[in-house]
Amino acid sequence: MRVLLVEDDDEFADALSTALWRHGYEVLRADSGARALEAPAVDLVLLDLGLPDLDGIEVLRRLRERSQVGVIAVTARGEERHRVLGLRTGADDYLVKPFGMAELAARMDAVLRRVRPGTPLPGQLIRVGAVEIDLARRAVFRDTVEVSLTRKEFDLLAALVRAEGAVLSRERILAEVWQTTWRGVDRSLEVHVASLRAKLGPPRPILTVHGVGYRLASPPAR
Repeated sequence: MRVLLVEDDDEFADALSTALWRHGYEVLRADSGARALEAPAVDLVLLDLGLPDLDGIEVLRRLRERSQVGVIAVTARGEERHRVLGLRTGADDYLVKPFGMAELAARMDAVLRRVRPGTPLPGQLIRVGAVEIDLARRAVFRDTVEVSLTRKEFDLLAALVRAEGAVLSRERILAEVWQTTWRGVDRSLEVHVASLRAKLGPPRPILTVHGVGYRLASPPAR
């Protein structure tokens, strides 16, 4: 899941970004309100209210005018009037600094369950045959034993899981996983598929659709 962290304190933002990454989140950064409003679509926004250009409440108001993305106000403003204003403006939750990562993660999960039902959360496993996949934590298990995958191998498997059993063309896989349309990396794709098959074991979880691409042998189940 992609999280936009809107925070102008670099030291705090670096520490929080690292903690979020370790919990399985992909983190985008914005150090001002203007950059937050220009950021690409994400699953959740962690919004500091004390920004150097636009007030965080104004950023929240503009976000709500165009999107129902989950927003947690993460701020040093702890007075009741600030909490009430933030929640009434559209924040899904309000967390006062300092806070623990466990509490933040729990609040993030709660907001995501409300605004994005069905979104895989950390700890939510998706089963493909004998293999279990936690997309949020980027973890894969077979018979409860974690399987070590490279970043590209996991990204390839995740793309196939998100296709829900449909065939993914080679071109689409190259665009999503390798960020290229150059067919010169076809051999790399084949190597990664072979490596995944070997690591995930029999029965083969990935099938080749000759002349087209690849698909999962069975649809994923939650």
